[in-house]
Parts: sequence; C-alpha cells; structure tokens
Amino acid sequence: MSEVIVTHRCSICKKLYSDTTYAPFCSKRCADVDLARWFNGSYAVASEDLDELETEELSEALEHAQQSEQ
Repeated sequence: MSEVIVTHRCSICKKLYSDTTYAPFCSKRCADVDLARWFNGSYAVASEDLDELETEELSEALEHAQQSEQ
C-alpha cells in the first residue's frame, strides 16, 4: 500500500508544501513576510470605537488592577 502525502497551500506564495514546520506557510521567508505585513499595518483587526463612559470604566479598572498588584 502506498503512503499518502498530505499537502497544504502556503497562504502567502500559494506554493504547495508538505513540511509543516512553518505552517500555515511553506518557509520561514513566507512567515516573515506575513509578520511584516502585520507590523506595517497591511493587516488590521476590526474594532468598535469605545464611547467616553467605556473608556473611563476601562481606565478605572486598570488603575484598580495596578493598585491590587502593589
């Protein structure tokens, strides 16, 4: 019986690969390209703007947490 080789497609260069060392990328180069895209803002995670009350509540919670650590 023959061995089945599972392949994946790199999300950056679209090349097929079977070594999952850098999955979901085919190589360190493609992984680094993806990371650079995050760093330079090419990718972004959508978020909602916080209103003033939510911002104040978060600030107070952060201050309280910092005081609790001391």
